[in-house]
Amino acid sequence: MPPRLKPGQLFDYRSMFHRLRPHRRTLVAAPKENAGPLMSRRSDRALPEPPNSYMIWLKTLPIFISIMTLSTLAIFNYQKASSSIVNATLYSLRTSETGQRELGEQIYFRDKFPWIWGKMNQLHGNIDISFAVKGTEGRGMMRFKAVRRTRMGFFETTEWSLEMEDGRKLQLLNQVGGDPLKNTSLQAKS
Repeated sequence: MPPRLKPGQLFDYRSMFHRLRPHRRTLVAAPKENAGPLMSRRSDRALPEPPNSYMIWLKTLPIFISIMTLSTLAIFNYQKASSSIVNATLYSLRTSETGQRELGEQIYFRDKFPWIWGKMNQLHGNIDISFAVKGTEGRGMMRFKAVRRTRMGFFETTEWSLEMEDGRKLQLLNQVGGDPLKNTSLQAKS
C-alpha cells in the first residue's frame, strides 16, 4: 500500500491563495517642480477610461462612405474609359475628315482624367456614352449610341455625333466610313 500523504504535502494551499490575492498598491506622488519628468510608471497603475466608440463611428462613417462611393465611381469610370468601344470611337474620330477639320490634329480626351458619361451595358446590348474631346484647333463633346436588337446579334450604331463648344452638332455617322464599329468584332451585319 502506498504511503499516505499528509495534508499540505502535495499542494501548499496557502501559497496558492497567496498568488490570487491582489497586490497592494502604493501611490506615487506626482513629480514636483524642477524635479524633472516622471521617467517610469508602475505597470499596475489604473487604466484610462476607454473612449466612446459610438461617437467615433458616427464621426468617421460619413467619411468612409464618401471615400468608398468616390472610389467605386472612379473604378467604374476607368473601366468605361479603357473599353474597346471608347477606343474604337476615339480612333474613328481621329481618322474622320470632319473630326480633323473641326478639332484639328492630336485628337484625344479633353481632360487628363476623362469622365465617360452615360451607360455602357454590352451584356444587355445598350451603349449610350458621351465624353469630352479636344484637338489642336477645338473642343467638343462626342456622343455614341448603339443597340443590339437580338440576344446573339451585333451592335447597330444609331448615333455618333460631335457637339462643338459653340453649339454646332455634327453628325459623324452619315459621312463616308462613318460607323466606328465597322470591321470590328462588334459590327452589325449588313
